[in-house]
Amino acid sequence: MNLKELAQNIEANYQIDQQLYIDFNVKRGLRNKDGSGVLVGITRIGGVTGFVKEEEEIIPVQGKLRYRGIEINDIVSTIAKEDRNGFEEIAFLLLFGKLPNLNELNSFKALIDSNLELPAGFKENMILKAPSKDIMNKLARSVLALYSYDENPDSIDILNVLRQSIELIARFPAMIAYGYQAKSHYYDNRSLYLHNPEKAIGIAENFLRMIRPNKKYTELEARTLDISLILHAEHGGGNNSAFTTHVVTSSDTDTYSAISAAIGSLKGPKHGGANNKVMGMMENIKQNVKNWEDEKEVSDYIVKILRKEANDQTGLVYGIGHAVYTLSDPRAIILKKYAYELAKSTNSEKEFILYDIIERVTPKLFNEIKDNTKVVAANVDFYSGFVYNMLCIPPELYTPIFAMARIAGWCAHRIEEIIAGGRIIRPAYKNLGTKADYIPMKERK
Repeated sequence: MNLKELAQNIEANYQIDQQLYIDFNVKRGLRNKDGSGVLVGITRIGGVTGFVKEEEEIIPVQGKLRYRGIEINDIVSTIAKEDRNGFEEIAFLLLFGKLPNLNELNSFKALIDSNLELPAGFKENMILKAPSKDIMNKLARSVLALYSYDENPDSIDILNVLRQSIELIARFPAMIAYGYQAKSHYYDNRSLYLHNPEKAIGIAENFLRMIRPNKKYTELEARTLDISLILHAEHGGGNNSAFTTHVVTSSDTDTYSAISAAIGSLKGPKHGGANNKVMGMMENIKQNVKNWEDEKEVSDYIVKILRKEANDQTGLVYGIGHAVYTLSDPRAIILKKYAYELAKSTNSEKEFILYDIIERVTPKLFNEIKDNTKVVAANVDFYSGFVYNMLCIPPELYTPIFAMARIAGWCAHRIEEIIAGGRIIRPAYKNLGTKADYIPMKERK
């Protein structure tokens, strides 16, 4: 028998009556009936607020995102006012739980700079000799490969894990950039560009420098990418990849295994790959809407999408709605401002207007077409792909950039689980299997 024949009846052996989830009070997706997340842990690293509960009723509120208690709006506005890049500072904040003074920040940046280069032979042997069509897959494999280059890979002593964390934050840009260059060369038949990282310019600038043939970028481009990294660096312990980090870390495994698992989680289109879904949808809209500035024409096409008559027939307007945020996603509000500045500098104003119209009309249309009272708003993925496109960053790098930012949050969550967790995460599943006898081989049909 071949695999297809063997698999003919496999679905019947995996089906579960949906009513049973209700009967056994199963928290599907670790969510309560009202859509709120099941409380499974406590964290001091990041906080996400999108609603409040009053007597079991969910009240939508303006979204708030805090890193170590500090609002993301205050972080971004202050860094912008001081006219500097800030991702390294935010990585320090997440890892150490406090804002660094100037000496501490400079020392931290020096540590990152000293680890920008990949280990000797790594680029050639681990990346160029084994290219991948998917950069997230290549990144996960590269992280696992770093285990073999670490003289003390298994120790979960905090000082050792901090060392590993700083090395990973520093090395992600090069691993992603070289993974992309290898994919571009071996799969897309393009020229191979391998630029060495440069000290004292920061993560955002280094990444732009390494992915571009001429190593050139503008100050606005670098600042915009830096802000995007800050916005994606952390999102509480309940998001899928951060929770994955906690789960895998709770088994006392090594840092490389835990982080590669988080990368695998982020790779999924329901998590980190969402901005690619937005970009695909936007291309479809641009092809079918003649006047991008005509609100009625745009609205009419959004109605078709919601009715499963257009785009991919899922009925989803990608980038609108979030698991926690209701009235607004603070990251989307911030990134939209930078998207506008980039749009002006790249002659993309009409496209920006299209995004703005979709953001404004979709929530009301969603409620009308779906007959649903859920409060939805644009999330960060709605604008991030647009921003990266204006930065001339290829779509296959959108999710890896997310990982390049989130590695700071993942490492903080790993350290928190090691220090404060102390117990392997092991939830329960209800077994529905009925008692059966083992049948001797000669009696089987």
